[in-house]
Amino acid sequence: MNIGLLLDMAADGFGDRVVIGPQDSGITAAQLRSMADAGAEVIRAHSAEAVVYLAVNGPAFPVAMFAAARAGVPLVPVNYRLGSEQLDALLANHPSALGIADAEHVHILQRAGLATITPEQWMISAQTTEPTVDGGNDAAPEVPAVIIYTSGTTAAPKGVLLRNENLTSYVFGSVEFANAGEDQAALVSVPPYHIAAVANVISNLYAGRRTMVLEQFTPEQWLHTVRAEHITNALVVPTMLSRIVESDADKDIPSLRNLAYGGAPMPSRVIERALELWPQVGFVNAYGLTETSSTIAVLGPDDHRDALAGTDERIRARLGSVGRALPGVVIEIRDDDGALLGPDEVGRICVAGEQVSAEYAGIGRVTDEQGFFDTRDKGYLDADGFLFVGGRADDTIIRGAENIAPAEIEDVILRHPDVLDVAVVGVPDDEWGQRIEAAVVLRPGVEVDSESLRDHVRKALRSSKTPDRFVYWPEVPRTETGKLVRRHVVDRLVNLSEPASEPA
Repeated sequence: MNIGLLLDMAADGFGDRVVIGPQDSGITAAQLRSMADAGAEVIRAHSAEAVVYLAVNGPAFPVAMFAAARAGVPLVPVNYRLGSEQLDALLANHPSALGIADAEHVHILQRAGLATITPEQWMISAQTTEPTVDGGNDAAPEVPAVIIYTSGTTAAPKGVLLRNENLTSYVFGSVEFANAGEDQAALVSVPPYHIAAVANVISNLYAGRRTMVLEQFTPEQWLHTVRAEHITNALVVPTMLSRIVESDADKDIPSLRNLAYGGAPMPSRVIERALELWPQVGFVNAYGLTETSSTIAVLGPDDHRDALAGTDERIRARLGSVGRALPGVVIEIRDDDGALLGPDEVGRICVAGEQVSAEYAGIGRVTDEQGFFDTRDKGYLDADGFLFVGGRADDTIIRGAENIAPAEIEDVILRHPDVLDVAVVGVPDDEWGQRIEAAVVLRPGVEVDSESLRDHVRKALRSSKTPDRFVYWPEVPRTETGKLVRRHVVDRLVNLSEPASEPA
């Protein structure tokens, strides 16, 4: 089943409804289908085997996605923040692509030898080109619909192949067709090269919900847009929500009904503060990966409220979970030898289901004989199936003979009322193999000495998990989608010669 079918269902079911952009000047479902058909004609005219998208998010992105699907070629959204070497290597994989690039990035695609147009030119072509063939949905379900390159925070980016069958399976398993009212609008604050941007285009369209994009995030602009566009549903990453709740701006957003977050661990104090600020909002924690076509587990609004109000410690702890698996998704926890683990036993999170791609360009599928994909995230399932994620297996600190999860220490440090962000890593040590160090971001205008933070950690964890050194930075390195870039933290800490650093 091709993702173009989702567009046809929307155009046939609510063709006059605005689904992309502002209510007074946006694109209707019927117009989106027409533009996708015309865009497919442009792609075929260039004999393009892919569409490379090197631009910010906006209306050109969904038009490009569905046009590529109509033409039977993949859309390749590219991270414009990559260095020139990474970009050149990535683009070399798509020598016959049609490029869509912002004016400032056109030269990058032209350097790679690609025929290139700007988003503005693309939109004009999609509105004026006359298709010579029926748009149809000729691309087979197994044809890649989208190729997303992993962030490359620890290695060279790898192209994840998301086939039509993966994406449609995700939508059918998580969204009810046309379940959104005509007044509903979603605000998306992630870049187009992130799986959440792809997932939100197709899921909001299928639901019948208008989608708005915030290209440059600030707490003030986000709050203003929610009010001005009467946003009912929004998607943020944890660092964004933290900045919003800490902002001095007007936080009155009466139209908002649901707020989804994900992409990185959410500090408990941040989500508790948000729940207090907006009691009318249903919060959703969504956990997923590019390789799984977005979300595979959800902690829903009722789960959030039950955890916040609960007196049972196991129920309260679920506020730190990512919820339970979506229909059609199977999650197992396994040890390093592949043996299945029981409730509350920490191991590697493995997942199976039709939406799971687990396939890389030039490599193939990386699943076991049962179809399970090892996410390389560590975590556990409680007795009721709630999934707790404890960070990447590759992030494990080995101090002496002890394996230590940095996420566990970070969670404790983030409970300190004056800590806004933190990164805990292992750095080389002659005696212990690795020692534990923490880079801390404090609330503006406050001072917290290292010994106070050590005491705070020791109250919750044993001394072997207490950082040997704290340093204080204005921010820790994260990607646009909130993922911590640990190798950058390690590099900087290794180059710091002082034994400790106190807040300025």
